[in-house]
Amino acid sequence: MSFRKIDVDAYDEDVLQDTELYAPDPREPAQVLSDTKQKQLAVRSALNRSDITSALTVALEGPPYGPHVEEAKNLALQIVVSVLNSTKSTDVPAVLRSLSQDEQDTLMKYIYKGMGMPGWGDVSGSVLLGWHEKLTEIAGTGCIVRVMTDRKTV
Repeated sequence: MSFRKIDVDAYDEDVLQDTELYAPDPREPAQVLSDTKQKQLAVRSALNRSDITSALTVALEGPPYGPHVEEAKNLALQIVVSVLNSTKSTDVPAVLRSLSQDEQDTLMKYIYKGMGMPGWGDVSGSVLLGWHEKLTEIAGTGCIVRVMTDRKTV
């Protein structure tokens, strides 16, 4: 039974690593976390002004990716979810139309990451599903395909 504990990929020279598929975030992990915390303050400020579009745009700007930045990734997800939760459902289509294609794709990544959380965490499933539905209507299914094939996960 010990043969089942062997990682055969470790001996295969043709195995692709994530680092070979995309360049890692050039910032140091501590800098990524610091940038994400600053982003959180900017998003809170925009939410206090009831400026949902600006808050979401800031939240989606320069998402952390790559290895060794899990804390920043989780904080970034919390930031995006806080914006999604504080948006009235009637305002969602207008907010989504104001986003660029890249921002729409990044938002879809966060929606899927939120859905993938065990037990959904502090994330409301109905909120994420509602945003997913509206985003798919506005951005099309191409948005889903781009997100599913992109190796840079948020």
